[in-house]
Amino acid sequence: MEQQTSKELLKQIHAYIESLPYSHEPKGLYDPIEYVLGLGGKRLRPVLMLLAYNLFKEDVQAIFSQAAAIETYHNFTLLHDDLMDKADMRRGKPTVHKKWDENTAILSGDAMLILSFQFMMQGCPVEYTHQVMDIFSRTALEVCDGQQWDMEFESREDVTVDEYMEMIRLKTSVLLAGALKIGAVLGGASEKDAQLLYDFGIQIGLAFQLQDDYLDVYGDPLVFGKNIGGDILCNKKTFMLITALEKSDDKTRASLQEWLKAEDYVPAQKIEAVTAIYNKVGLQNICRDKINEYYHEGMRLLKEVNVEEEYKKNLSDFVMSLMERNL
Repeated sequence: MEQQTSKELLKQIHAYIESLPYSHEPKGLYDPIEYVLGLGGKRLRPVLMLLAYNLFKEDVQAIFSQAAAIETYHNFTLLHDDLMDKADMRRGKPTVHKKWDENTAILSGDAMLILSFQFMMQGCPVEYTHQVMDIFSRTALEVCDGQQWDMEFESREDVTVDEYMEMIRLKTSVLLAGALKIGAVLGGASEKDAQLLYDFGIQIGLAFQLQDDYLDVYGDPLVFGKNIGGDILCNKKTFMLITALEKSDDKTRASLQEWLKAEDYVPAQKIEAVTAIYNKVGLQNICRDKINEYYHEGMRLLKEVNVEEEYKKNLSDFVMSLMERNL
């Protein structure tokens, strides 16, 4: 059976998404959608869906509409996230609510959500429609659950690591896992294999998010693609911060809390001081060990999927390449 690499699939799905006729009247609703989807990104979720499908079937173009659906949904969440976070930039370009206005961001985001469900239904084989839509709608709702937890954590001082891991499972992992499972279901996978790929996606998603937390402190800006210390400056409740608060002695914790409360500070000094506390607690190794734990558990689950090992190589290579950004 012909297997395609992630690069080949990325090129194809990118061209397919670019060719979609998103834009029609009224332009004020659809131009922002074309703008958001034209910003690019890694197209991680559609590629994972296509790689999962390709474990079982060759004709990947048969599910391009479903792959476009998962990418449209993902970008809808980014559009609304940017609005809620009052973010000015996304992938180096002004966010929709900055380029247009807040009402446009709300309504264009709503239209993207509806379009994602249309694309998911389009050409979906009748025998799989119910299962696919069940996975997709449940996943979409769970992402909202995760976003709500994330917002509530902003005003809480007592967030635990377990609560944080559950939040990122919902906000990040379930969409990766859902993409993989939908690809597997459409490829005719057994229930067991589809679930294994879902569970694999959950573990890999947790590893990805923890890696982002880690790289925000210890990454190389040139490799990571964004400035270091952003999470520290906005007191974001990450694995790093929560673990540091849990593991510090009283004096160190008090010092960290002073920085969290500080309103007048030099950004570079805050980043340096908080990073020094993270180093003192041994966070670099704690976080890397946790990342490796989730990554290896994911790979163990992938090994259990009942297809030839050589068929899984493109999927495991793709995930490995994403994990090697700067660790």
